[in-house]
Amino acid sequence: MHRCSWVEGKPDFYIAYHDQVWGNPCHNDHDLFKWLLLEMFHTGLSWQLVLSKEANFRQAFDNYDYQAISQYDVTKLEELCDNPKIIRNRRKIESAVLNAQAFLKVQADYGSFDRFIWSFSREKVVKRQTGTLVPKRTPLSDQVTQALKKYGFKQIGSVTIYSYLQAIGVVNDHDLACDFR
Repeated sequence: MHRCSWVEGKPDFYIAYHDQVWGNPCHNDHDLFKWLLLEMFHTGLSWQLVLSKEANFRQAFDNYDYQAISQYDVTKLEELCDNPKIIRNRRKIESAVLNAQAFLKVQADYGSFDRFIWSFSREKVVKRQTGTLVPKRTPLSDQVTQALKKYGFKQIGSVTIYSYLQAIGVVNDHDLACDFR
């Protein structure tokens, strides 16, 4: 099978992410929150590091239950900050709680986060054009970032959101020769 060049030589969990998640349209609010939380923790770090800790994040953050996360108190925040199995950045951990609260606000306004996030591409997958390089950000990621910030999302920027849009399949940037395109 032909895969994207960036996955060559990567561990099995990374290849599985490429093959099963990246660029595949996601419409489940639980999974949409999961990838948003992980992308936020990815900021400034390698994606391989974050993916290698995914099971630990799942356990530490109540299986990515955004309703539970939105209610975390100081005791839970301290527990997370002391957890050596996850990325222990206090600002990111606090932002996970704020982002869960903002996620709920979006759901209240749109009926689902899925409806909100896919509205920016008019429910269509954006595919990379022949011969173009994968950008780090686009006008689409700028627009989504601005809308998320209005809802109170933290620790996100256009580069992080572009990566998120790739993860959830709003953007499909698989190499043109990749069998998973």
